[in-house]
Amino acid sequence: MKLYLVRHGETDWNKVRKLQGQVDIPLNEFGRELARETKKGLADIPFAVCYTSPLKRAKETAELILEGRDVPIIEDKRIMEMAFGVFEGKCCSKEGWELPDDFQKFFDDPAAYEAPEGGENFADLKRRLSSFLSELYEKEEYKDSNILITTHGAALAGILNVIREDPLEKYWGIGVQKNCAVSQVEVKNKVPRIISENVVYYKVKVEDWKR
Repeated sequence: MKLYLVRHGETDWNKVRKLQGQVDIPLNEFGRELARETKKGLADIPFAVCYTSPLKRAKETAELILEGRDVPIIEDKRIMEMAFGVFEGKCCSKEGWELPDDFQKFFDDPAAYEAPEGGENFADLKRRLSSFLSELYEKEEYKDSNILITTHGAALAGILNVIREDPLEKYWGIGVQKNCAVSQVEVKNKVPRIISENVVYYKVKVEDWKR
């Protein structure tokens, strides 16, 4: 089994560094173009199935990558983005910061981060991502297949954190992946191994995510 983990394309909220969480923000046109370029990069990969977050930005990314193919797309809420509750829609860039100072722990000290009202902490997120991965590894019908997974920045970092078996202190790994970046994971005998991370198939310059 080989997993191709893709962060969704750009949205207007990404551009201005608003916390999207589980607000259902669509791709913008640049985000769609990134997905179309990623489609070209993955054109030779015969996918058996795609699992996507049900949020528009992730699902549309999957649809654009798989356009013209007969590949089932299955929505799974467990790979939705982290919920930020009452903080969703707030800006988290240094220039436009609209959050309590304590929210800085989200970036710098994930283990100590406390979820806002209606939100999740990192342990909550890891539990649902772990559930998704454990169930996926058990699917014998896909043990020799390529699987596309379209998800979100914090959720994708969490999937890789679960695979590494790292503590919450190391949640972010190499950092938030670029929009439409691809990470590959090989699963043999239900044991995952990360092959590559944050690979892009487009030529346009997309800045690394910064606060």
